[in-house]
Amino acid sequence: MPLAQFIRANAEAILLEWVAFARSCAPAAKLMDESTLRDHALAMLRTISADLDTVQTALEQSEKSKGNSDSTSADPDTAAEIHGADRAWSGFTVGEMVSEYRALRASVIRLWIRASGTLEGSDLDDLVRFNEAVDQAIAESITRYTEDLDHSKEMFLAVLGHDLRSPLGAVLMSSQFMIESGGLAGSNLALSAGIARSARRMNQMVEDLLDFTRSQLGSGVPITRAQMDMAQVVQNAVDEMTAAHPERVFETSTSGDASGAWDEARMSQALVNLLGNAVQHGAAARPIRIVTRGEQRTVLITVHNFGAVIPQSEIFGIFSPFKRLKAGVPVERDSSNLGLGLYIADRIVKAHSGTIDVTSSAEDGTFFTISLPRDPAAPIAPLRSTSRTDRRGA
Repeated sequence: MPLAQFIRANAEAILLEWVAFARSCAPAAKLMDESTLRDHALAMLRTISADLDTVQTALEQSEKSKGNSDSTSADPDTAAEIHGADRAWSGFTVGEMVSEYRALRASVIRLWIRASGTLEGSDLDDLVRFNEAVDQAIAESITRYTEDLDHSKEMFLAVLGHDLRSPLGAVLMSSQFMIESGGLAGSNLALSAGIARSARRMNQMVEDLLDFTRSQLGSGVPITRAQMDMAQVVQNAVDEMTAAHPERVFETSTSGDASGAWDEARMSQALVNLLGNAVQHGAAARPIRIVTRGEQRTVLITVHNFGAVIPQSEIFGIFSPFKRLKAGVPVERDSSNLGLGLYIADRIVKAHSGTIDVTSSAEDGTFFTISLPRDPAAPIAPLRSTSRTDRRGA
């Protein structure tokens, strides 16, 4: 019996094995009823059997094996995609979901061989086509599973960041009022100052989370352009970092016209993030140099430090969110640092149609160079890929 015909005739027996395995492979499944465990399994079996009945080229077979569906259905969601979404929300891990497909594959083949006795030449073709169809379903489910999970994480961060702003603001304002009122002394004053510092650090973490979620959810980092002097913004950022890190030496130099239409507050945020990265990873005994240079159409800002060299293989993903250096690299990290500094700096510069380039070597040190076009109508540069997993960043 051809495999497609066998699947249609024995769908119920296959589904019973599917449900039994799904119930055993995940703790979340123990609380799910049979219809939920089956969810779209029958639709997937029908899709697979229909695929087996369809004549296809070698290229189409190859595309299916990679998870590239050729479905022309008006419904953009395949049964496998919906299954991936449902398993994500039901609490299955991606490994548990994939193991369901492994069990489905094994059940169909075992039951088919048992019913057929022996496999002939055409049966082997069916077997290959079946495995390709299952591989396509796995790819679709995993893609939808990870997309939905990532989206839910981003929404969680957005809600968390938004809801934390009000209570943190109250703590900061109250502690600042207690300090400025002059009624505290000794340990009480020190404790209030500590509360204010902690609240400011937490507030910065919340702002970083909100900037991250804005960029991830499609709205981007908002900017408001106004005419400004970038050299003065650079100096203000250096003054802020000098006050925060009096033990470090910052050297600045400016040449050419540094004026243009940018968002002063956002560019200050980006510069502070880059300087914070240089403080964190730069050699404590060497100065951090900031050079601002005005050119005909752009303004260049370079932050230079000596210290641990960034491997060339890691520069690609250095602006990825939440990523760290590979294990084994000794880095002291502030517990208030989420690893979003370079990511947000990159997004701010991109919003200004600019770029950040990075070079690093033991001889010359590490350079982060911002290039900002003066023309506010300049096209926005493509966003960097964040698929690599390793980076060094603030």
